[in-house]
Amino acid sequence: MSLSINLGAWNSVFAVPCSVVDNHLKLVGAVQLKVLLWMLRHAGETFETKDIADTLGIERADIDDAMSYWQEVGLISIDGNSISPAPANSTAEPAPFQPENTQQEPKPEHDHVHETHHILSRPEKPDSEFVAKRMAESKEISCLMQSAQEVLGRLISEGDAATLLLIHDNYGLPSDVIIMLMQYAANIGKGNMRYIEKVAMNWADEGIVTHEKAEEKLRILTENQKAWHTVESAIGISHRTPSKREETYAPVWINEWKFSPEMIREAYDRTVDGTGKYQTGYMNRILERWHKEGIATPKQAAEEQTERNSAKKTGMPKNEQTAVKNKPTFDIDEYERTSIYDTKR
Repeated sequence: MSLSINLGAWNSVFAVPCSVVDNHLKLVGAVQLKVLLWMLRHAGETFETKDIADTLGIERADIDDAMSYWQEVGLISIDGNSISPAPANSTAEPAPFQPENTQQEPKPEHDHVHETHHILSRPEKPDSEFVAKRMAESKEISCLMQSAQEVLGRLISEGDAATLLLIHDNYGLPSDVIIMLMQYAANIGKGNMRYIEKVAMNWADEGIVTHEKAEEKLRILTENQKAWHTVESAIGISHRTPSKREETYAPVWINEWKFSPEMIREAYDRTVDGTGKYQTGYMNRILERWHKEGIATPKQAAEEQTERNSAKKTGMPKNEQTAVKNKPTFDIDEYERTSIYDTKR
C-alpha cells in the first residue's frame, strides 16, 4: 500500500532569510521586497534585469537600485547574471550612515561646491569611508542623507549616499536643490537614484544650482507634465512616459499654441485617417498649420476641411486655391505627408 501527502503549494517553496523580516522589513519599500523575492525564487538561474522588470512591471532603474541595496547589505551575492545567498558568516545588517570617528580636523566647505560645472563625463563615486568622513565634517551633508531617506521613504544604501555626495560635491548642486529634485522624482514615481543623478547632471549643465532656479525649472517640468497628460487623455492612450518627441511637442501644443483637448483629438483623428496610425510628426504639422491660420475651434477646423474638400472636387488648380481664405500655395495634404517618414512617436 503506497501513501502520499499532498502539500499543495508547499510542494514548491524557497527560503527567505530571517534577517529580511528581522532587520529589513520595516525599512525597505515594496519594490525592494518584490525584487528580492523574485531573485530568491530564481536563485541559481540565469536572468537579466529586463526579466524582472517585465514580470513585475517595474522600471529597470528601480530594479537595479533594489538589487544594489540587497547586495550592499550582504544578503545576496551577484555574479554576472546569477545570484546566490550571502556567505554564512554574513549578518546581513543594514549599513547605517553614522559618521566615523576621525582624528583629522574637519575641513571647511569648499567654495567650488556651489559653482556651476559643465559635466563632460561621469566622475567616480566616493567610497563609503569618504562619505562617512564628509558627514562627520559637514552637518549639511549629514542632514542631506537623513532628508533623502525621508523624501524617498526608504533606507538609502551606501551607493545612494555616494551618489548624493557626488551630486553635491562634484556636480555643484546644494543640498536644498538636491532635496527639491528628489521630491519631484518621488512625486512622479521615479525616486530611483539613477534617474535622480541623470537629472542632476542636466541641471548642473544648465546652471540650475540655486533654490530660485530650481523652483522655476520644476514649475516648467510640472507644466510640461500636465500638458502631456492633457494630450494623453485627449487621444485616448493609456498612461505612460512620453517619448522624446511627445515630450517636446505636448507643451507647444497645449501651453504655447493653446489648443484645447478637442482640437488635439481632431488632429489625432486626421493623423490616423491620413496615415493609418498615430504619428506625432504628422499630427504636429496639422496643429502647426492650424496655429498659423488661426484655426482654434472644432467648428473652424470642420469648415476648413469642407472648403478643402470642395476645392478638390471642383478641380481648382493649386495656385487658385489661394483665393479661398488666403490658403497657402503649396498642397496642404502634401505638406502634412512630408512627415510620414517620422515613424517614431
